[in-house]
Amino acid sequence: MSDTPLSQCRVVLVRPQNSGNVGSTARVMANLGMSDLVLVAPEANPRDQQARQLSTHGEFILARARIVADLGEAIADCTLVAGTSARKGGLFRRQSVVLPEEAAEQLVDVLPSGPAALVFGPERTGLTDEEVARCHYLIHIPTDPAYPALNLAQAVALCLYELRRTWLRKVNDRPLSTHDPVAPFEEQERAFERLRVALEEIRYLRGVRGEALMQALRHLIGRAGPSAMEVKLLIGLARQIRWCAARMTGEEKD
Repeated sequence: MSDTPLSQCRVVLVRPQNSGNVGSTARVMANLGMSDLVLVAPEANPRDQQARQLSTHGEFILARARIVADLGEAIADCTLVAGTSARKGGLFRRQSVVLPEEAAEQLVDVLPSGPAALVFGPERTGLTDEEVARCHYLIHIPTDPAYPALNLAQAVALCLYELRRTWLRKVNDRPLSTHDPVAPFEEQERAFERLRVALEEIRYLRGVRGEALMQALRHLIGRAGPSAMEVKLLIGLARQIRWCAARMTGEEKD
């Protein structure tokens, strides 16, 4: 497997149900220069006969695929996370919808700084709203409305093709980045949680729209690709908001 920034792109299959789709995903990853496969609570067995048969020349990817219990564990060290969904309506989904080529642009830009992830949901239901909320972007492949749902392995192939095509276009003329590396997802999550608590205490996040407002803030900050120093600034901002809230109410906050 060639050593390029594309090798930093992680493919995450959440609760995959069909072992053939897992094998086909390994094959297309090998085709397009990626090898980091993570399965979240899989129902399918990635090492059964069907998976191996359909992974032609991608058997090594199946053999070293990691299995984890939840999405958070799969993406904890990632600087950017892009999910996929045939559905794009509702408060959680419509705020961050992009085409595959738009997501590829963002992924290619951050891959030199560290791992990034493409996340695909289970065949029957796709990603839940809670899982979508953990993604910086939501990729929507513009299929025919009469039959919008793609096979899982087909969706993987289309997204990885766009990623490789974008990387090939940029590889010869992209200037060296002068920006600090993007903070890992786990650090960003810590800042988001601190902000959530602080904004709840000043009653900015309240009522039925509170969760949607927090989701909008997550995407606003996540798309900026905050560095570790900027994440610390956000945590400091949250701490100061809580301090001010405590002064106004006469209560001390941790």
